[in-house]
Amino acid sequence: MDPVIVGIRFQEVGKLYHFDSRNVPDIKAGDFAIVHTSRGHQMGRVMGIIQNPPKPPRGTWKKIERRATAGDLVLRQTWEKKEVEALINCRAETSKVGLKNIKIVKGEFTFDGLRLNFLYNSEEEGDINLTKLQKNMKKLYPNTKIEMRRIGPRDFARIVGGMGACGMEARCCSKFLTEFSPISIKMAKAQGVSLDPSEITGMCGRLRCCLIYEYEQYVEARKTLPKRKKRVITPAGEGKVIDVLPLKQAVVVRLTEDNTRVEYSIEDIEPWAELEALRKKSKEPCSIHGDSGCSCNRNDRRKKTNNKKK
Repeated sequence: MDPVIVGIRFQEVGKLYHFDSRNVPDIKAGDFAIVHTSRGHQMGRVMGIIQNPPKPPRGTWKKIERRATAGDLVLRQTWEKKEVEALINCRAETSKVGLKNIKIVKGEFTFDGLRLNFLYNSEEEGDINLTKLQKNMKKLYPNTKIEMRRIGPRDFARIVGGMGACGMEARCCSKFLTEFSPISIKMAKAQGVSLDPSEITGMCGRLRCCLIYEYEQYVEARKTLPKRKKRVITPAGEGKVIDVLPLKQAVVVRLTEDNTRVEYSIEDIEPWAELEALRKKSKEPCSIHGDSGCSCNRNDRRKKTNNKKK
């Protein structure tokens, strides 16, 4: 029997993980399932069947153990209610042991309560000794395995949440982004965005994720437009491009004659360099007859006229 791979998500907004559903052949999107992961037994929601799944990272896909029961759902809710208390306790112990360079972001119980994972962030590079903190937490939760997991600034911002710089009630990472794409300063330049750090930096201290949303459209649109400082011919005469409006397929031109700024669409302008090249070529002597009575153009016109009559 060929495996049927399904996508499972453990958080409302989070990465999709792939599992083999042969143990539960009738499972469908929306169902909850119990699976074993590197962080212990977890409960996740089936988001759908993966038609063309990628190759498994370690030979074979992990299998779904079983469909979650009503009792499993209640058990998970019970442990979720205790996560806030665990977070408060961990932050208090962090202060007691003198760890001032880390921020405890979240405490996560597995659905069976056998493991408690604490997510933390730190601006300090390198490994941080958390042995004493783990021992103190183990005293508070003696029957639970305690683990500390470091997360990056983007994941930190996703968990903390808050209003986005654009005015959205929730940041993109907290609302719908399931994975983080690489962002570069090149994307801001292509869109004409100010390179002021306050304009392009998100709450996480990294370049804003939204810089990638329209980047490809800007790159494609710029291919057909002249660059800044290029000379062009407009209906009002010669001028120089001083600004490019990719999504409008237009440019702003400073006219040479009266130094005014006028916006023109790409259909209304012609490149000055090409027209100047054609003008110079038209004044050059014939390569066959030189300057002495060349009739090449006249003969070409006669041939075209005869072809039309035929």
